[in-house]
Amino acid sequence: ILPTLSMDGILHLKIVEGSFNCPLFMEFIEGLLDQMNPFPGPNSVIVMDNC
Repeated sequence: ILPTLSMDGILHLKIVEGSFNCPLFMEFIEGLLDQMNPFPGPNSVIVMDNC
């Protein structure tokens, strides 16, 4: 499960069986970019954390 969170809730979510690979991650990012806006608007900055 790979969620994208904002201060207002979940923006985008992808659930896969097993682990993510590069094509699945790129598909996730493309779906996320549909939810993004130009800076300095809401949802205009992506912060990635690999914790």
